[in-house]
Amino acid sequence: MIPGPTKLSRAALPTAGALTVLAVWWLSTIAFDINPFLLPAPPDIVRRFAELPGFLLHQTWSTLAETLAGFGLAVVVGLLTAVLLTASRTVERAVLPLLVAANAVPKIAVAPLLVVWLGFGPVPKIAMVVMIAFFPIVVAAMSGLTSTPIELAELARSLTASRLQTFVKLRIPWALPQIFVGLKLAVTLSVVGAVVGEFAGGDQGLGYVIVASGASADTPLAFAAMTLLSVISVLLFYVLVVLERLLLPWAREITG
Repeated sequence: MIPGPTKLSRAALPTAGALTVLAVWWLSTIAFDINPFLLPAPPDIVRRFAELPGFLLHQTWSTLAETLAGFGLAVVVGLLTAVLLTASRTVERAVLPLLVAANAVPKIAVAPLLVVWLGFGPVPKIAMVVMIAFFPIVVAAMSGLTSTPIELAELARSLTASRLQTFVKLRIPWALPQIFVGLKLAVTLSVVGAVVGEFAGGDQGLGYVIVASGASADTPLAFAAMTLLSVISVLLFYVLVVLERLLLPWAREITG
């Protein structure tokens, strides 16, 4: 039996990879004498963050709040939609093509319209997060809900289980691993959605910081904001990873 990675190696490998990228980045800016206006070195970004820690943390919280609110709504609406679509083949055939067509619309083109329709403030940003995170959740949940092995479904029928009992006690638990795949994808896209909404119209958030720093040619500040966005995405992703392992310890035992 091949031993699995230790806790130390699981933490050390990502850290080593990140440090390697930072080292190559830093050495490249030195070796090629790259102007910080074009590509700031890591120390330039750290220095800019140290100059404005309170401001950047406030903007980070604003983006995080929009991300969590929109993601929460997308989870609720997306899961309910997936249940409805998998409950009726007729509904699925009528509605799913419309969802695919709506998802194909470039979200950056819709963002200014959301500001017109919903006004300034957090509401259009939250709506943009819902629009971006909704479709992956629906697709993943539908895939999970329709992947129940036929043997288990026949076993439930042989035990005279009702359709509701089969759905709650069999199809939903079997679908949870696939649902978590969609959630992990959607939570990172939610951060993108919040930033897109802030690009279109806003006076706070890390997306606003990136736009404002671009207008003032403050590239290190823009990179500081992008770094914080990456940190948010990684943390939210691994929160779901931990939650999945706590709630579904059996899932790893039945897969390769």
